[in-house]
Amino acid sequence: MLFIGCLFKMPYGYFQLVRLIGMFGFILLAYYDSQKSNKLFMILWICSAILINPLFKIALGRTIWNTIDVIWAIILITTIIIERVYLKNTNKTIKG
Repeated sequence: MLFIGCLFKMPYGYFQLVRLIGMFGFILLAYYDSQKSNKLFMILWICSAILINPLFKIALGRTIWNTIDVIWAIILITTIIIERVYLKNTNKTIKG
């Protein structure tokens, strides 16, 4: 997880890479969630992409960024687990 790596002392290039990969990742997640009826996560991912974008940096200070990184990691892990459980349950319904 790139965001957890931000909690440690890393070279500046690492943070730039996280910003670039994070922005594209959040845009991709927003696109996927735009196909769903509930748009809450789409809005969250768009806001996250804007916040982390490498072009127009938002200076929040290390403590705030570390808090945001932890929140993003928790949300991303939670959504992965929820999606897997949902897919597992829908596959059981389709098969059985």
